[in-house]
Amino acid sequence: MTPSQVSPHGAKRVDLPGRYGPLAALRRPVPGQGPIALLVPGYTGSKEDFVPLIDPIADAGIEPIAIDLPGQYESVGPVELDAYLPAALGGLIAELVGKLAADGRPILLLGHSYGGLVSRGAVLAGTPIRGLTLLSSGPEELPVGPRRKMLELAEPVLREHGIETLAEFRRAMYENDPNWLKLPAELREFLTERFRRTMPENLLGMAMGLRTEPDLVDSLARQLETTATPCLVACGADDDAWPIAAQRDMAERLDADFAVIPGARHSPAVENPEALLGVLLSTWRMWLAG
Repeated sequence: MTPSQVSPHGAKRVDLPGRYGPLAALRRPVPGQGPIALLVPGYTGSKEDFVPLIDPIADAGIEPIAIDLPGQYESVGPVELDAYLPAALGGLIAELVGKLAADGRPILLLGHSYGGLVSRGAVLAGTPIRGLTLLSSGPEELPVGPRRKMLELAEPVLREHGIETLAEFRRAMYENDPNWLKLPAELREFLTERFRRTMPENLLGMAMGLRTEPDLVDSLARQLETTATPCLVACGADDDAWPIAAQRDMAERLDADFAVIPGARHSPAVENPEALLGVLLSTWRMWLAG
């Protein structure tokens, strides 16, 4: 079976405390009080984007916790758009890390795409972690290209007509897309339902962040150096969001390890989870042993 957001896994659906209400999560406990890997999704994403990673991470003795950010899929969220900017959500993630680490457990923080900008915000907010992984994320706002163009096309539809109309717009756009049509029906149904259940304020606020986030790499580099926190930057070999060159340059500025995942575009966790896991687990073991 091709790995996807609807693949079988051993995690339990749980709620975690959040400033706006419960944060929906997938959590697979491991024996003892070992390290935790907190997995933060990107724009239009959810905890399910990490499903192919969950069992292998747990089998390696690290407890995976994948979350929905506020306003995503099964998590409640605020109506204020600026609450969804990376710095604001970063503060929320910092609070969550503090609660998860209350018993002294080390936290490995991974953010995918927009979740990378959010995770960066958490580190800049001073949350203590054992290591930071930025997956298919960039140094600043989303560059000009097809993904940014889609944000610009979607915003007026969402503001004027609501989420259902935008969902229908997406359905019409995908109905003749061979890549969409070759997905299993169960996966297509999940992706459609997830989009419909995401709060409009989340989509508008995150889209604003994707168009305005400044380059904070130097600030992050100083924070990582001050706290002796290691960092990994990884992306798919055919990433179509932030250019690979920009992500490589970000890694150099952060003095971070850099890895390119073959056979993957913007979502290596579902496009080539085996290769991504090879990079993550070897890097995380080194950090935890240090």
